[in-house]
Amino acid sequence: MMKPSEADFRPDLKEKMVEFVKVLNASKAPFVMDMFPIHFVAENKWDTEFCFLDNKSNFSIEDNGHVYTNVFEFVYDSFVTAIAKAGVPNLKVMVGQIGWPTDGYPGANVANAERFFREFIPFVKGKKGTPLRPGISIDVYIHSLVDENLSRISLGAFQRHWGVYTSNGEPKYKIDFSGAHRDMYPTTAKGVVFMPKRWCVFKGDKTNLTKVENQVQRACAEADCTSLLPGGSCSQLTFQQNVSYAFNRYFQMNSQYSTNGSSCNFENLATVVTEDPSVGTCKFPVEILAAERAETDGLMKSSRAEEWLKGSSRSAVVLSLLLIFSLRLI
Repeated sequence: MMKPSEADFRPDLKEKMVEFVKVLNASKAPFVMDMFPIHFVAENKWDTEFCFLDNKSNFSIEDNGHVYTNVFEFVYDSFVTAIAKAGVPNLKVMVGQIGWPTDGYPGANVANAERFFREFIPFVKGKKGTPLRPGISIDVYIHSLVDENLSRISLGAFQRHWGVYTSNGEPKYKIDFSGAHRDMYPTTAKGVVFMPKRWCVFKGDKTNLTKVENQVQRACAEADCTSLLPGGSCSQLTFQQNVSYAFNRYFQMNSQYSTNGSSCNFENLATVVTEDPSVGTCKFPVEILAAERAETDGLMKSSRAEEWLKGSSRSAVVLSLLLIFSLRLI
């Protein structure tokens, strides 16, 4: 599909979708769709500028006299077209999820997220509508409030980095939810308690690389290592820094300690340091103290590893990371 006018529901689903949208129309309920601009544009190999309402490139799409300069109007009108072909041209369409990730994907960063929302929220607030539905009010839900480090990653690693806020309650970028173009950060979360400023890092022993890779696999099977993948904020680290990042993620996720002793051991490959090992844009985090762990003085053994090893997408991430580690050894 290269134009909104070509949009239609998939042939294998169309009969059910026609039935579905007619039920929605009869009950005066909206059709809700999700839209992830960065992913949609990348999948179609279009200019990244097409993601933004303030498109600074010459890339645009013409369709029956309408000119589309951004992906939001393009996708929205594609659904409008498909619904019209299903026989309910006036059915309300709302956006259940739209956002911009800040890590884990090429172009997924704080600067682009801030730019996207700086123009998008006033656009929605101004009730400009789209070429096929000009001047209408479009209901939109921003995805999401905070990062979700255990989210499934069927589309990609960026799915864990949609948050306007980091997991510790700090805003990542300026965003004005009123749509008034105010240059401001949203309020920072209050009362957040961090664990001690200490990090788990790789000692540097490469005499048994199989053991190192096995321990990295163990760490990333439970902890979130998606920032290490191509396009991520930590994708340019050295081999030693990569391993340290994986170890530290596991260390922090397990509240720095467990009932079995220190979670920074990895068969004696790791050690705890008090000097922040962060490198450039790659931050080695210190996690917040979760309420359920505070009750046990932060001493809790996590059981998430087994659960996440069952997920095929999770295993794919671990495999990708192992390949990255192997390549960067040289």
